[in-house]
Amino acid sequence: MENILTTQGVKQAFPIGSGREFVALHNINIRIPKGKLTMLRGRSGSGKTTLMNILSALDYPKEGTVVFEGAALEQMNDHQREEFRKNNVGFVFQSVALIPMMTAYENVEFLLRLAKYPGNKRARAEECLKLVGLGQRMYHMPQELSGGEQQRVAIARAIAHKPKIIFADEPTAELDTATGLQVMKIFKELIEKEGVTIVMTTHDMGLLDIADCIYHLEDGEIVDEK
Repeated sequence: MENILTTQGVKQAFPIGSGREFVALHNINIRIPKGKLTMLRGRSGSGKTTLMNILSALDYPKEGTVVFEGAALEQMNDHQREEFRKNNVGFVFQSVALIPMMTAYENVEFLLRLAKYPGNKRARAEECLKLVGLGQRMYHMPQELSGGEQQRVAIARAIAHKPKIIFADEPTAELDTATGLQVMKIFKELIEKEGVTIVMTTHDMGLLDIADCIYHLEDGEIVDEK
């Protein structure tokens, strides 16, 4: 199985005064398979989001290497990391963070303009909203959509510029069980249709059967891998 992203010996720590540090991640060695759904599971405070920030080049590790398709992310400067994220990464957050004065379509199309997407922006925005089942709702405002529909707009926005990998931080945490499962079904369909790799954090045990790969974190360490 081909891996799109790997880490070796990753440590993350934060100063807490008097020369001491809080170790948030310790000796993280993981492999993210290409075109699959990988879940990082664990309780709040286990290090899931800290690890995702490092994997997505939002933050630097204190120690260790993070390699994406042969490129060492920790060796990039801030400008290179910004370009890396713009060209390769999509984000889905627990809070959907849609722009309230824009329609669903406009939220997606705006991302394409920011990313300087070279193709037909209107066609791509409409295509992505149809992929997540919102073909009939794309011209509604966010406040006219349910929580699950808003999360689907956020997913459409994340895939619009055709990233190689999507990072989703607790994307189902604010949804009921049935709606959360609908979101997971969309993720699996996007992997099949778009060929994207998805990495998500969760503490929901009911979602684990859907994953292709699972890493269980406790106190900043990988304690189990499936």
